[in-house]
Amino acid sequence: MPELPEVETVREGLERLVLGRAVLDVSVRREYSIRRQPGGADALESALLGRTLSAAARRGKFLWLPIADEAGQDTPDSALLIHLGMSGQLRVTEIDEVAREPGDHVRVRLTLGVAAVVGERPEDLDPALILDFVDQRTFGHLSVARLIPTADGLAGGRGTTDPLIPEPVAHIARDLLDPDLDLPALIQRIQRRRTGVKRALLDQRLVSGIGNIYADEALWRAELHYAAATDRLTTARLEGLLTAAQDVMTEALHAGGTSFDALYVNVNGSSGYFSRSLAVYGQHGLPCPRCGTPIVREPFANRSSHFCPVCQRIR
Repeated sequence: MPELPEVETVREGLERLVLGRAVLDVSVRREYSIRRQPGGADALESALLGRTLSAAARRGKFLWLPIADEAGQDTPDSALLIHLGMSGQLRVTEIDEVAREPGDHVRVRLTLGVAAVVGERPEDLDPALILDFVDQRTFGHLSVARLIPTADGLAGGRGTTDPLIPEPVAHIARDLLDPDLDLPALIQRIQRRRTGVKRALLDQRLVSGIGNIYADEALWRAELHYAAATDRLTTARLEGLLTAAQDVMTEALHAGGTSFDALYVNVNGSSGYFSRSLAVYGQHGLPCPRCGTPIVREPFANRSSHFCPVCQRIR
């Protein structure tokens, strides 16, 4: 599943390529991919046609593109909300380079153009673009959602300055790469929970965007066992853990950001471009990079936890 660094790479690509473009056409090729859109394909088309994509924002693993009307209102009241699910991708292509027929796994296609400016020649305008939502396993979804005020009055997430968030995302906590994250308050919330520390890291109501891969990597860096009790961890240890999670996701983001050409926005569902740097996740049986002890994998909440039994003893 795409994790936060992969989704942030997508957000940065969208910010670079599609902002300021108007939606000229909407083609829904699989209704299930817009299953959360009240009114279905007709409602999605009606909400998007003629509107301008004004920002590319993210909180946790949710992306949204606020949409302004033709008059360019100062504060959009709705956004195209995107969740990539297990295998979702967003691909941006110049319209004259894309195949006439979409591929088998293109679920939604948007045609994006730039409105003509008075006195500007058509040949001087940027070419239209295709934005494809590609999803082989169809767990992802798109919809147009109402924007509502954030609970803390701060920006909705990374990539926007508006204190607004799509209504379906309002319950999702800020993530570790969010400029408005209150780290001391997050530490206190974790300490008040009586649970294992990895369960806390994966709780999207506490902190969003940390998935199984980066939870294991952060716990290894902080030398913490995944089942360590949150109410027994000191502020210093939790600060070290969250800083480690920030660091590993930032490194993964930098690694992924170099793998895309000018007109391709992609998510690698297995975190493949950072896999060479993983210390414990998927490394069971291999030596720990710190002490040489074989990495262990144990069942955890229908998934697995990977850790070093020497460096990460439960205390």
